[in-house]
Amino acid sequence: MRTLPVSFPTLAAALAAMTLAATTLAGCGEQATLPVSAGTGPNPTLPEPKETMFPTVNIATVARWPDGTAPTAAAGMTVTPFAAGLDHPRWLLPLPNGDVLVAETNAPPKPEDGKGIKGWVMGLVMGKAGATTPSANRITLLRDADGDGVAETRFPFLEGLNSPFGMALVGDTLYVANSDAVVRFPYRAGDTRITVPATKVVDLPAGPINHHWTKNIIASRDGARLYATVGSNSNVAENGIEAEQDRAAILEIDLKTGARRVFASGLRNPNGMDWEPRTGALWTAVNERDEIGSDLVPDYMTSVKDGGFYGWPYSYYGQHVDQRVTPQRPDLVAKAIPPDYALGPHTASLGLVFAKPDAGRPGSLPPAFAEGVFIGQHGSWNRKPHSGYKVVFVPFAQGRPSGEPVDVLTGFLGPDETARGRPVGVALARDGALLVADDVGNAVWRVSGGGGAAPQSAERP
Repeated sequence: MRTLPVSFPTLAAALAAMTLAATTLAGCGEQATLPVSAGTGPNPTLPEPKETMFPTVNIATVARWPDGTAPTAAAGMTVTPFAAGLDHPRWLLPLPNGDVLVAETNAPPKPEDGKGIKGWVMGLVMGKAGATTPSANRITLLRDADGDGVAETRFPFLEGLNSPFGMALVGDTLYVANSDAVVRFPYRAGDTRITVPATKVVDLPAGPINHHWTKNIIASRDGARLYATVGSNSNVAENGIEAEQDRAAILEIDLKTGARRVFASGLRNPNGMDWEPRTGALWTAVNERDEIGSDLVPDYMTSVKDGGFYGWPYSYYGQHVDQRVTPQRPDLVAKAIPPDYALGPHTASLGLVFAKPDAGRPGSLPPAFAEGVFIGQHGSWNRKPHSGYKVVFVPFAQGRPSGEPVDVLTGFLGPDETARGRPVGVALARDGALLVADDVGNAVWRVSGGGGAAPQSAERP
């Protein structure tokens, strides 16, 4: 067979045409018919699914913060940069001495994930969103020695990690959740660098797909166990249920023996976790499934029961069966637990931290934010119009959600719908201020009491 020569301009033109076609196809699809508020709260509206030939893709192009600009804080609050010029900061761990650890990280190589036309299109749009930068594989220590709310020094605390995400300090041991394992290091307050090799505690599900790679960890109150989030290896088990072993779950790890077990399952992509202060219950924020419409399925937060099953992939919000999944499992659907509180469709709710008593501390937030939970919403890709791209607060009473979300930090989407930033992890600093990791803005924002803009409801289009 004769091979015809292809000139560089011809090849470039062909690639450009393919890119345009992919972008056009990705831009097709339906739009939301309900406001995000309809998919928010203890009883969200769940319309009929809408399947399209191509998924609805609506990524906000990265623009980043213009010089001198910042997110907008709610009334009674002030936002300032705690640290800027970071490399894709995703997760935070404030230490008892006031230092703050930040995981500068991104996805590891996943050679089997995203193959085919759909994967190619998604690769293009994720690049547009600034989500394909190489992982720094680093945990950086931020230090605000003079207490002015700005970290004037930073140190490469841990390097050479494997897409680190969650961190937990138990006594004098620091645990880090890499994308494939939990490892530990000795910790001494005040140190600015750890150089000893990691000691593996337990492997975590990973592999050549590793679709949801972020693994978060939290320690039990007595420090005897860790709880680790592991997202699914697909949207709705399209890679086969055998690829989902110990995934879409929260795992419990015995730190004495290294044994692990599934604590709760059917959680498509759990991320943030915290202990509710009144009841001591474990709560988590979960990203639900995509590609059945801009109004489905709401992401959510929920208390987590030992042995509980929350539906994925067979159903959502209790017994709402996802017909795309075969074979069906009516036995599992029958025992699926509905989540406690919806956070809006496709908001990509990741960070979660409960308010702590902090009256009188320098960064104390207004009294209206004394009881409840802060949620970092990374922002949608599978919804028109956009949802998320903000930090919200859900008030609690007697250990349960007791009202509508309130906007805490907004402005991550610019007037032209470009992404100046995208909030991920949220944490409370020792001085009572809220810290927010912004992986597109490459910053950690500090939200404290005093000042702020006019109050805004969390109503979204």
